[in-house]
Amino acid sequence: MHDIVDLESRGVPGVFVATVEFEDGAVAQSRALGAAPAAVYTEHPIQDRTDDEMLAIADAAYDALVERLTTH
Repeated sequence: MHDIVDLESRGVPGVFVATVEFEDGAVAQSRALGAAPAAVYTEHPIQDRTDDEMLAIADAAYDALVERLTTH
């Protein structure tokens, strides 16, 4: 979270990506930092996924990532 907030403060657009398991924590940390970075939350868990499963998760998140990157 600190990294995306820092990049945005430097004018570098970005999107914060995490699994849904960490959404509440990310929202709380965003508020604590006084920031509202663009975010996309993917299915959980990520660990122990096969390459094919990771590709499917990435494919499912792609449109949301592009949309938030270009409209935030």
